[in-house]
Amino acid sequence: AAELEYESVLCVKPDVNVYRIPPRTSNRGYRASDWKLDHPDWTGRLRVTSKGKTAYIKLEDKVSGELFAQAPIDQYPGIAVETVTDSSRYFVIRIQDGTGRSAFIGIGFTDRGDAFDFNVSLQDHFKWVKQETEISKESQEADTRPKLDLGFKEGQTIKLNIGNMTTKKGGAAKPRASGSGGLSLLPPPPGGKIAVPPIPPPSSTAIANHVTPPPVLKSSNTSSADILLDLDAPASASKAPAPATTDLWGDFSTASSAVPNQAPQQSNWVQF
Repeated sequence: AAELEYESVLCVKPDVNVYRIPPRTSNRGYRASDWKLDHPDWTGRLRVTSKGKTAYIKLEDKVSGELFAQAPIDQYPGIAVETVTDSSRYFVIRIQDGTGRSAFIGIGFTDRGDAFDFNVSLQDHFKWVKQETEISKESQEADTRPKLDLGFKEGQTIKLNIGNMTTKKGGAAKPRASGSGGLSLLPPPPGGKIAVPPIPPPSSTAIANHVTPPPVLKSSNTSSADILLDLDAPASASKAPAPATTDLWGDFSTASSAVPNQAPQQSNWVQF
């Protein structure tokens, strides 16, 4: 994992002064007024980088970029970087070489804004480190907790009651009211009645054009006509007068009267 980590630059300041500081004689902290501020021991460029969770303060040459000293920082604020008690532009850092030796030196910025950027870059980096540590700790705790099994066991079923639905999916459709002839009729309005449209009676001329009564036979053939009438209807019906009818088609005798040049129709003819 360490090989896959890359180095990122957090802050670069082109001017920084380095001072050789005297040993601290008390626990009150360092004071920049005890240094020779007008005569810095070295002047160069400061670059703050990070690799993984560790930050590095690198002091480099302005022209060649050669590394003068390096201070690894594991936490901030801490012993690796300390502020002085009498100024916000000066800090004390602990530099280390590759052999494990370390020393404390003082650094200072001419501009107060550069010192502020240097301080904020370190704070932001270790704030991110703290968040990453908390997230990894929570994930490890979640892995160690027993997992809740919400799956169905073999043969286990559940029953759902959705509203007042008692039929299955695709149940029978609602019956529709239908009238004669397969046509659906609307219900009558409240307090009203359904008015049936009257059927107009057919005209006598139309009946005469479609149904023509047979011609009247002469007296010589009366016996054969009577025989035909006896076959169509009983004798009692032939002598009785034709009853009144409410048939929409009317009497053929009425229809025959409208036909010109027709002999009067006998009353014994069968009516429809």
